[in-house]
Amino acid sequence: MNIRLTTITCLLIICSASAFAITKKEIKKDLKRVADWQIAHFEESVHKESKYKDAYLKDEWTQGALYVGMVEWAKLSRDEKYWNFLKGIGEELKWKPAKNIFFGDDICVTRMYLELYKKYKQAEMIAPTVERLQYIMKNLPQVPLQMNIKGNQDRWSWCDAIFMAPPVYYSLSNITGDDSYRRFAEKELDVTYDTLYVKVDSLFCRDTNFKGKKEKNGKQVYWARGNGWVVGGLSNIINNTPENDPYRAKYIQTFKEMTTKIATLQGKDGFWTASLLDAAAYPVPETSSTGFMTYAIAWGINHGYLDKKKYTPIALKGWKALVSAIEADGKLGWAQAIGAAPGATKRENSEVYGVGSFLLAGTEVYRLVK
Repeated sequence: MNIRLTTITCLLIICSASAFAITKKEIKKDLKRVADWQIAHFEESVHKESKYKDAYLKDEWTQGALYVGMVEWAKLSRDEKYWNFLKGIGEELKWKPAKNIFFGDDICVTRMYLELYKKYKQAEMIAPTVERLQYIMKNLPQVPLQMNIKGNQDRWSWCDAIFMAPPVYYSLSNITGDDSYRRFAEKELDVTYDTLYVKVDSLFCRDTNFKGKKEKNGKQVYWARGNGWVVGGLSNIINNTPENDPYRAKYIQTFKEMTTKIATLQGKDGFWTASLLDAAAYPVPETSSTGFMTYAIAWGINHGYLDKKKYTPIALKGWKALVSAIEADGKLGWAQAIGAAPGATKRENSEVYGVGSFLLAGTEVYRLVK
């Protein structure tokens, strides 16, 4: 009887493990087909709906988020065609940030420039970024972060900004050896944290308009992609914060609080839905947030901040969910459109920032899988 029970137990363990069995070869294959589809459809995916009506927007945050993921895939694939793709965009944009000087989203594109500089060591790749950040640090308007105040977006008054802007300051500080970039970002991040982080829920409100705003089930509105932007940004910030920096412990603690909470909100299908505390509000998969959540949890495991045994099944389940959203031609669907709050989406809806989060997730899950 004991032998039989032991055998059954072993079989159950094997079956459970096989349910999450993922190989490095499969991960690279899926990363490649999504990256290649996006590059093939890149020109048609550039958003033209913007305050800059005549602009060809390869420098906006939508593309900037794609480039962040594409950089990580370029490193993992070791295929120069992906580096050449990114370098060509940088050259076309003359290595400049987007147009709005103080708007945090408009320097997201420079995250890619800094990574290319690390590889090619060409000073022109980062010169405009240095110029922009120096100007911001000297001239930043001191406006409150409340959303109903004119000019509030000159500072990081929305949680998405934590992915878009601070990583540029931390990375440039490391590249140049100039701590002033990091010190500036630390001060500004304190304001964003104090304004938008709800510690009791371990989640960020998207902006001050959402403080106290409820879903139909009576729970606070927390936007999945917004919180995905935060944990995705924090991972990079932690990577670029020196061990002896007093802020490092705060960033790690916030990251751990958030990912611990986020892990409990994953759906049975492996996806996170658009509204974190009311899955019934938008009961469909959402890949842009699922990509960031999966990436952050896998990154946390790989860097020793999350328990490997407990969280690996969550990361792998998220990755399998993302892979299920890939069409036969490599198109990634189920991405919520541009917005600032939870919303519905459809399988056919693909977005470049969704692909960016997918590439981040896959490269980090690749490192997790043995």
